[in-house]
Amino acid sequence: MSAIAARRRTLPGFGLTMGLTLSWLSIIILIPLAGLFLKSLELSPEQFWNILSSRRTLNALRVSFGLAFAAACVNLVMGSIIVWALVRYRFPGRRLFDAIVDVPFALPTAVAGVALTALFAEKGWLGAPLAAAGIKVAFTPVGIFVAMIFIGIPFVVRTVQPVLQDLDPEIEEAAGSLGASRWQTIIRVILPSLGPALLTGLALAFARAVGEYGSVIFIAGNLPNVSEIAPLLIVIRLSEFRYADATAIAVVMLVVSFVIIFAVNRLQRWAQSRIPVR
Repeated sequence: MSAIAARRRTLPGFGLTMGLTLSWLSIIILIPLAGLFLKSLELSPEQFWNILSSRRTLNALRVSFGLAFAAACVNLVMGSIIVWALVRYRFPGRRLFDAIVDVPFALPTAVAGVALTALFAEKGWLGAPLAAAGIKVAFTPVGIFVAMIFIGIPFVVRTVQPVLQDLDPEIEEAAGSLGASRWQTIIRVILPSLGPALLTGLALAFARAVGEYGSVIFIAGNLPNVSEIAPLLIVIRLSEFRYADATAIAVVMLVVSFVIIFAVNRLQRWAQSRIPVR
């Protein structure tokens, strides 16, 4: 009887649906990734190491991963503040600001890069006062950092927003009635409930920033060993017909990104398991 009940609980056409799903994922994701790894096998271990250990490659990877992680952390903090304002407060223009959050999703990356470059150039609206203060943004690593924040903020907001909307404010009121201060309520009640969503938003913002190209190259300056990102170096190697070199750098980016995202997902599961069932 249990087997019959299990079959009845299964969605009709499960086998066909699963087969189509696996086939589509293989065509779109697994086969291209396998081709990437196979192409990199054309290099000997010594050649592979020489490519990755070169000063230009290491600096490009450092810029991409370091600034992407820093931008994701900033988005985690500022995105949480934006979500709190949009969900817990009612003010004129709230729906407009809520829609503006999605602009980086819809805006072509090249357009975003040109707009940010014009805005933060030395004669731009924001770049001019910053330049007067001795801060140069455009064509420096700071510009890359700004672009990564711009394209990553919606991932944190849209990941955390539905979770905060489902969090009953009465829980906070109950904590306050039991003598908890505002900070104690945030740390012991709100953050544990939002923890998995915050980690997911962090991982998504980081992954998006690491692979960003269009909005970054316009404002980066693209100086080797200074403001050159790893995706641009891959494109340069492809234009030089050094395909194995490009795939070697791409493989490293893929592996490191996968390990970081996997670790964040494991941490997310751990945080979720510690949330008491209500």
